[in-house]
Amino acid sequence: MPHRTCPWWLGYLLVSPIRRLYENPNAVLGPHVRTGMTVVETGPGMGFFTLDIARLVGTGGRVIAIDIQPRMIAALRRRARRAGLLERIETRVVQTDATGMEDLDGRADFVLAFAVVHELPDRARFFGAAARALKPGGRLLLAEPRGHVDDAAFARTVAAGEAAGLHMVEQLQVRASHAALLQKP
Repeated sequence: MPHRTCPWWLGYLLVSPIRRLYENPNAVLGPHVRTGMTVVETGPGMGFFTLDIARLVGTGGRVIAIDIQPRMIAALRRRARRAGLLERIETRVVQTDATGMEDLDGRADFVLAFAVVHELPDRARFFGAAARALKPGGRLLLAEPRGHVDDAAFARTVAAGEAAGLHMVEQLQVRASHAALLQKP
């Protein structure tokens, strides 16, 4: 798959309230994210899912939002500050050769990879880092847009997660996406 990163300015469209009409973050994440969890979100952009994750984890939880684009993270931080959620969110800007999860071994309950893995230059490195970051029994929600990723490419992406030691729990129904829930044994 070619490596191509979503342009930072598109982030404004991705956090539009209109998007909530067809893709509700609570419907996608509510069954998986609980109070007190530590959640890693890779490629959060300007935080379409991030603020809802922060509400779901509550005051005792933590969200670690990792992106390669400083402008995306800056906008996410502004939105989180306005929503009164910034204290629950740790933001990290990383280079393309890092995952941002290098120091999280066994600390994450949940990893969200929504519409991002197809943009990564090295899926194997991402899934290896995610598997190390997850606690035993921790889960990763993988979703890729049908418009960018076909069935065969998504199957290869799931296989990369399995090669890193994660096991597919189930395929999920997420509008306009291929989606699967993977778990660390």
